[in-house]
Amino acid sequence: MATDYDAPRKTDEEMSEDSLEELKSRRADQNSGKVDEDEVEAAETFELPGADLSHEELTVRVLPRQSNEFTCASCFLVKARAQLAEEKNGQFYCVDCV
Repeated sequence: MATDYDAPRKTDEEMSEDSLEELKSRRADQNSGKVDEDEVEAAETFELPGADLSHEELTVRVLPRQSNEFTCASCFLVKARAQLAEEKNGQFYCVDCV
């Protein structure tokens, strides 16, 4: 939205009057109490945290760690050897965790 910086500015009193006018017009609006049906339909499709997903099937193919990868001892993610920052006592750490 473009702003006209050369336009005369309103005082705080004028702005509060405008706000009161807007509130009065909204109160008179007949549709303000109705619920939008599309929002209700959309709310029904949301999954709640902790929902039972035991009937869902994974479609991701999981591969074992490859020879050019390592598991970070801090974040426990499998990373490429290029992201290896250091090795301490036989444990590997990635550049993100160091």
